[in-house]
Amino acid sequence: MPPLPKRKYAKARQGERRAHLHLEPVGLTECPQCHQPRLPHRVCLSCGYYKGEAVIPQKPQKQT
Repeated sequence: MPPLPKRKYAKARQGERRAHLHLEPVGLTECPQCHQPRLPHRVCLSCGYYKGEAVIPQKPQKQT
């Protein structure tokens, strides 16, 4: 049987140990075509462009 700690760890020490385990905000960049925020190295979901080329063809919008 392995050795066990003699005393209970304080919650502050537990927090110190886990200080680096947190979520970071997603880094967004601006699309050069439509200037909407997008994830880096991904196709822009609003215009469909990636590195200046149309990757996803957009449907023409209906005029009413």
